[in-house]
Amino acid sequence: MRYNRAVGLSPRQILHVDMDAFYASVEQRDDPSLRGRPVVVGGRSKRGVVSAASYEARVFGVHSAMPMVEALRRCPDAVVVGGHMKRYAEVSKQIFEIFRRYSPLVQGLSLDEAFIDVTGSQKLFGDGEAIAALIRRDIRAELDLTASAGVAPSKFVAKIASDFDKPDGLTVVPEGGVQAFLTPLSLDRMWGVGPRAAAHLREHGFETIGDLAVAPEGKLTRILGSWGATVGRLARGEDDRPVVVGEGAKSIGAEQTFEKDLRAQVDVERHLLAQARRVARRLVKAGLCGQVVATKLKYADFTVRTRQIRLPEPVDDIDSIYEAAVALLDRFPRGTTGVRLTGVSVSDLMEGPPPKVLFPDEHQERRSKLHRAVVALEARFGTAGLTRAALLEDDAPRDE
Repeated sequence: MRYNRAVGLSPRQILHVDMDAFYASVEQRDDPSLRGRPVVVGGRSKRGVVSAASYEARVFGVHSAMPMVEALRRCPDAVVVGGHMKRYAEVSKQIFEIFRRYSPLVQGLSLDEAFIDVTGSQKLFGDGEAIAALIRRDIRAELDLTASAGVAPSKFVAKIASDFDKPDGLTVVPEGGVQAFLTPLSLDRMWGVGPRAAAHLREHGFETIGDLAVAPEGKLTRILGSWGATVGRLARGEDDRPVVVGEGAKSIGAEQTFEKDLRAQVDVERHLLAQARRVARRLVKAGLCGQVVATKLKYADFTVRTRQIRLPEPVDDIDSIYEAAVALLDRFPRGTTGVRLTGVSVSDLMEGPPPKVLFPDEHQERRSKLHRAVVALEARFGTAGLTRAALLEDDAPRDE
């Protein structure tokens, strides 16, 4: 699909490439019996959460971060797969190697999506549309997977475009066609606007991105606060943010091996809380937040298992990390063997506290602010007097 209102190449060519139902697609590829069937990746238990859903399952309204109970209610015939994160990471590495064939300027957002600045690659490979087609061709031919891509003069528009014709789609928005592309789109298409945010904006008479683009800045500021002006600029397609190649830490984690194996889940959960506390403190000290939480268990027989989940928004506070880590316990095998090691980590890191969204979860935002305030107090006065009540009897090591 092409929104072409200009002749010639755009001065700046940004791609956003997003794999189609990545985890579920890898499962279907590796197990041909799953092809064409509704596949849901995640834990089957009552507390399980959907990590990914195939397009066959999405037809029934199943989506990531949905409780598994609700997913199976909507799609009783879904095949639930526990997930194979090591395999997904291996495939992700292959995908990013393909990206870097066409430009060194690759900014990964997660295992399965990235921004790619191909402005300087056009003499070698053609314009952004041609390069996006080559990348999608290589992914299909070499990995037997499909990807959707958006091509635009900015990251914001490229991100929206990549989601416009999924799965296996390519949408091109040249510089002269940005406004024509954005104006008629529903508020739900705008990156960062969820159902609650869209409903609130509609209460104030906004229906489309075009409505936001022409709204007075003062009105948007009154409705959205300090982010109102930014929303207006993005709605007009004004976004000069560069593609940033990240070389920082891949993840931040904490783990502990125990002298005596843990056998009660309450003991496992207590140690996960201690480790979530350590990880959250390190995130804030490093000025980072992350969107993927992983729980690691080593059993008495030295078998190691890891489960992870991608959260709806990046986090840096104890409670959010701990709640995700505990929820993941339902995705581990049940047995009588004890647990000799537990670990918690956060990955898909980005700089700063969790970024503002149009309508943040106020409870989550308060928790994050409180945690950063506690870390600041610890830095000034030490940690001796600050701990969670649940950890008062914890024999796990304190933060270094």
